[in-house]
Amino acid sequence: MQWNPGISPGLRKLYSGYIHWHTGNQPVSKKNPLVDNYLADGCGRCSLYKTAQCKVHTWARELKALRKLLLATGLAEEVKWSQPCYTLDGSTVAMVSAFKDYAFISFFKGSLLKDPKKLLARPGENSQAARQLRFTDTQQIKSLEPVVKAYLHEAIDIEKAGLKVAFKKEPEPISEELQAAFKDDPALKKAFLALTPGRQRGYILHFNQAKQSQTRTARIEKQKKNILAGKGLNDR
Repeated sequence: MQWNPGISPGLRKLYSGYIHWHTGNQPVSKKNPLVDNYLADGCGRCSLYKTAQCKVHTWARELKALRKLLLATGLAEEVKWSQPCYTLDGSTVAMVSAFKDYAFISFFKGSLLKDPKKLLARPGENSQAARQLRFTDTQQIKSLEPVVKAYLHEAIDIEKAGLKVAFKKEPEPISEELQAAFKDDPALKKAFLALTPGRQRGYILHFNQAKQSQTRTARIEKQKKNILAGKGLNDR
């Protein structure tokens, strides 16, 4: 394989053991038409759905390039949480999506990846499992393609091995104010419980950090719209 000049010798050596994975007879995933719809119309989680301002359209080229890499892994392409997800025997290994400032691959057990060059980012300061590889143009994706493939290969191996992220054992307590909000608005509770565990925890920590009940209630009210849209605390 011819490496991109921007890849350091150390990184080339580290990932040389993975070359057989993406140059061999790796099965290609079947395209899911729901992902085609996602790329054409957007995720549908906000009022920008089917508009030029939708973040999916802002990062369309990058998302398509990332999708191509994911399809080459042999993982099943599905749509979960209104986003393209790539699964192994029903378990999500990675997700492709976009925020205002970048497109990204999210590894659901990313905290278990070695990440020697520290390329992975936490979705939020309280994220325990998920990690993101973020991109702002297709050239960046092309330059890092060997690294991205190596990360994907490692993530698949982690899932095949049945490795688990050691989450904090004690769940964060749900405040009385949030419980009251759930009681008053069943749709809010349903939307909150549909969020990923990391997003739920991020909200709970944010609400609980307020010392006064009035402030906790105000924070909950402010975030209702995002929760109902399926967004995390730091999603844009």
